[in-house]
Parts: sequence; structure tokens; C-alpha cells
Amino acid sequence: MASPEPSHSALEAAEPGEAGEVLRRVFGYSSFRGAQREIVDHVVGGGDALVLMATGGGKSLCYQIPALVRPGTGVVVSPLIALMQDQVDALNAVGVRAGFLNSTQNADERRFVETMFLSGELDLLYLAPERLRSESTLQLLDRGKISLFAIDEAHCVAQWGHDFRPDYLALSMLHERWPDVPRIALTATATEATHREIAERLNLGRAKHFVASFDRPNIQYRIVPKAEPNRQLLELLRTEHAGDAGIVYCLSRASTEKTAQFLVDNGIRALPYHAGLDAGTRAAAQARFLREDGLVMVATIAFGMGIDKPDVRFVAHLDLPKSVEGYYQETGRAGRDGLPSTAWLAYGLQDVVQQRKMIAASEGDDSYRRQLTAHLDAMLALCETVECRRVQLLAYFGQKGEPCGNCDTCLNPPQSWDGTVPAQKLLSTVYRLKSERRQRFGAMQSIDILLGKKTPKVTQFRHDELSVFGIGTDLTDGEWRGVVRQLLAQGLLMVEGDYSTLALTPDSGAVLRGDRKVMLRREPEKPARAAKARQQAAAAAVAELPDEAKPLFEKLRAWRGATAKEQGVPAYVVFHDATLRTIASMVPTTLAQLGTISGVGENKLAKYGQGILDTLAGEPPTGTPHAGAPQAEASQAGAPQAAAKPSVPEELPLPEEPLFDEEPPYEDEPPYYED
Repeated sequence: MASPEPSHSALEAAEPGEAGEVLRRVFGYSSFRGAQREIVDHVVGGGDALVLMATGGGKSLCYQIPALVRPGTGVVVSPLIALMQDQVDALNAVGVRAGFLNSTQNADERRFVETMFLSGELDLLYLAPERLRSESTLQLLDRGKISLFAIDEAHCVAQWGHDFRPDYLALSMLHERWPDVPRIALTATATEATHREIAERLNLGRAKHFVASFDRPNIQYRIVPKAEPNRQLLELLRTEHAGDAGIVYCLSRASTEKTAQFLVDNGIRALPYHAGLDAGTRAAAQARFLREDGLVMVATIAFGMGIDKPDVRFVAHLDLPKSVEGYYQETGRAGRDGLPSTAWLAYGLQDVVQQRKMIAASEGDDSYRRQLTAHLDAMLALCETVECRRVQLLAYFGQKGEPCGNCDTCLNPPQSWDGTVPAQKLLSTVYRLKSERRQRFGAMQSIDILLGKKTPKVTQFRHDELSVFGIGTDLTDGEWRGVVRQLLAQGLLMVEGDYSTLALTPDSGAVLRGDRKVMLRREPEKPARAAKARQQAAAAAVAELPDEAKPLFEKLRAWRGATAKEQGVPAYVVFHDATLRTIASMVPTTLAQLGTISGVGENKLAKYGQGILDTLAGEPPTGTPHAGAPQAEASQAGAPQAAAKPSVPEELPLPEEPLFDEEPPYEDEPPYYED
């Protein structure tokens, strides 16, 4: 659980009421951000809510604070059991009594958490949706006191969405079985159609809907023509993100491992992650990514949902995502702390061909394939736009925006040009090749013919005798590849069969007859110093500290790293960078002064306060929990830390066996992402 980073300062007036007091005392913030206050009040009052809010907008507080204010335990439905431990660790770190139940625990650990729930000694309980299919789970919940149900990643209920989970469909029964318990469904990814589907399938028709802006202004969106993508990625990391944590998404398992090895060979600390690795290897890789600074995870889409690491500085795609929803969800894992971050995508002709082929070969009826095609067309439109990428991205989700000045098309605007004649030349070539029986030719053969190249293949099939041979020398090889890519993106070309044969579409005729104009995008020249300028701009945005505070900030980071390692938790569970920067700037000398800083709640002040003061004073920290201290004692998996562990009433016997069956970890990797 990444704490939100509302724009709080120590001077802001505290929020009134019990919810405001919990916000200050537990999480260390003086005020809510955006619609948080209204959502919290609505759920505390017993109302159902459907919340659409961008990643990093503070969705988790919208159910965590009501769960702490209302009597009983908040039950959180979370789609990935691998992330529950870190969410629980983060809550325990601020003094919230949280636990989870899943197949990673042994019988004693699950029995302990069950007993804590039944005795009313848990504030929040995390479950996977598969658990709620079991009658024993439902009976357990019947025996306890539930304050609310929170359905996280609610877009998983949408059958046409990118992360569909069948078990989410059963969650509509929560209202039927517990009609008096408020429900709050939350997601950062939903088009208007997905929004309606969530409300319908979760029986939230009467819920109050809260729709915040999906804009992430701190993320710079950039899409570049693919040319040796590994080398392009390496340049990005070396020039703009040296030493930064980030995620690189690849299409297949094989490319994931090859790319990770390429980065390692070039001095970048990187790990592969995909569903083909054994569970232990995946868990270890994810734990390292969450806990270590500057590690790069190279992964398929099996990795990432719910990742709360706040300091991911970049998300890179080496292959084209299959939908705008998926792209937005994946890029949203960058910059959760609000600091400048990069969403970078290398995109080329082969991406379009491959995606079109996968759709044509996919299982399902025509309606399903049309839906996949619509998703891809929207993604291609985002790649090919000459307008602001952020404006187009927001428009996809039904929201309006102004040109941002912080995406590649704003910083270095591309030009559009009349490509009607080149399109006619290419379509004519494809038509002539398609007319030849039993011959299959892809894009490169058409380009070679247009350029007048007498390759062995051109000579073998006597294509140098075609009337279109050599009529395209006004464009370069790369420019012709761009024409092919854009005609595929616009639906004026299609691919057929296993050999990716180019073919005309029903819309091609209008172009050939001259009835339809074709506008194409011309990639701008890459300014020699553009990367350096972006690097300097990002550094300036991050470097909000005065010179005298920077050494203190680094000392605090070192203290935080040692403390997190000792406790076996991610560094951000101790404190976010934003909090450490404020501490380094203010240089508090007393615990009272430290307690006024945003992000320092009562529990963290008591646990870490003296260690911070000692670090600022240049003394060996005395307040850092050590292996023998109660704060650092390892509690059973999923249970609250020892310091917060309440006693179990003697009259409540421990169950002889855990009430839950085993469940497999969920892997979100559709078949077409296999090798």
C-alpha cells in the first residue's frame, strides 16, 4: 500500500472530524486531496461508492480510513496474492492492524489471522476474489463484524477489459448477503463503457460515482520509431535514468530473458519476470524489486498489477501494448510519488503486423475479434497521432485535456503530410503481388520493388518486370516502412496467413481511385541534445532541495535503506522520498518538530523519530529498531507486527484447521503472450 502523497504542509489546517483525526494520527497528513474527503465521508456514512481515480491519486485511503472509523474489519478484495504481504507491511508500519489470508501461509499462520478476525482485532483483512467462492469463507465472514467491502482493481470485472478475472463476477453477491455493509469499488483504468460495466456487474447501480481526472502530469509520454530497440532502451537508461528503478515490458518470455541479460551485460542491474519462471523465482525477483533501489524489472504483463513502489522512474515498452487500457495501467506504475517519470515505447512495423496476426488467429467469435481490433486501433491511433498524446489518452477515457507541453509531440511536434500518392503506389504494388497465384509476399518485398532493388527474390519472381518497379525512389527504405505501418494502422492494409502477406482491405479502393486522401505522420528529426535537455529538466524538477539539504537527504536515504533492510520491508514502507526531502529541508531538532512534517504519523514518529534526529545530528542512530526490538520482531505472515499484536480472548478457541482451502497464485498472462 503506497500512502498517498497529498499536497500537505505542516502549516495547513487539520481536517475536522474523526476521519481527519485518523488521517493525521495514523498516516501523518493534515488534509485530504481532491475527492478523498467526500468519498471517505460517504463510505463512513454507510454509502456504496464507485471510485475512478488515477494511479497515485490516493485510492487506498478512500477505504482504509473508513475501515478504521467504522466498527468492524474492512475486507479488501485484492487480485494478486503476491502483493498482499507488502500492503499489510505498509499498514502495520503505521500502526494499522492488517492481515491477509492466502495460500502462501501455513496452517498455523492462517489460523492465527482467522482468530484475529473473529475476535475483532483486525482493522483490514485482504482476500483474493477466489476465496469468496468458498462457502467456508462466507461462513467465516458471517461470524465476524465487517465494516466495509473494498473491491480493488474493479476493472477486472469487465469482460471486454484487459485484466478480466472471472471470479470478480461473483462479487455482486456481497450486497445480497450483507446488504447493510457498504461497498467501495476502485480502479485507475476504465473507459466510459468499462465504467458502466463495473457498475452493472457489481450491482452498484445505486452507488455514488466519483470520477477524478486520469491525468498524470508528472509522466512524460514518449513513443519512438523502433530501430534496434535494446540499444535505444540502453541509451534511455544511461542518459536519463542512470541508477533509477524501472519496468521494461516485453511481449514474450524469451524476449524478457534476452533483454534482461542484455542490460546486465551492459552494466544495468536487471531481473527477468514472467509466468514461465517458478513461483519461488518470481517471488524473489518481486521482493528484490520492491526492496532494492535502482533495480530494473524486465517483464511480461504477468508483472505489475497493484505494484505500490512509489519511486519507479520509468516504464518502457519494447513491444506494442494491445490496448490503451493496458498501456495506461502499465505506464501508471511510474511516478506514483508524483515526481517526474518517463513512459517510453518503441513502436515499429512488425508490432502492427504481429498484433493484427494475433487477432486474426485468436479464439472467439467475430464479435470478440472486433473488440480486440477496436482496442488495437485505439492504441495505434495514440502511436500515430500528431497531436498531444496526453489529450488523446484522456479523450480515450472520456475526459478533456489541454496540450500538456510534456509529451514528445508537444516538445518536438511531428508534421503530417499528404501521403496519398505513396499510398496509391504501395497499394498498387500489393494488388499486383496478390494477383500472382500461390505467392506470398510481405512488406519488404513490396518496398524492394518500389525502390527498384534487384534482389535475388525480386529477380526470381520477375518482379522487376512489374509496372510499379522503381516508382518509389523518392522515399527511403525507412520512410516506406513508415508508410506500410501507418496504412496498416489506418485499416488500409491488412495481413493474412502465417507469412504475414499484405493484402488490400475494403477501404483500399477509395484510395486507389483517388476518392480518399491519406494523411501520414512524419517523424521529427531527433534534436542532438534533446535527451540531455530532458535529463536536465527532470533533474531540476526533482532537485527541489537547497544545496545544504542535499547531503542530509542522502544520509536520510542511507539510514532508511539500512532500517528497511533490517526489518525486511521495502524502503518506502519506512518513509517516502518526499517526506525525507521535507525533513532534510526543515532539519527538525525535536520529536515535536518532526511530528509536524507531512507523512510522519504517531506510529512512525515513535518508531523512527529518534533515529532520524540522530542521523540529522551526525550521530550513530539510536532510534533505529534492531533485531531484538519488539518493533522488528518477525510476526507470522500476514499478521500485525508484534508490537501491535493484541491478545486473543481465552474464551475464543483457536480453530483446529484453517477455514480456507489452498488457492493458486493468479498469473495475468494471456496465451498470446507466450513464445
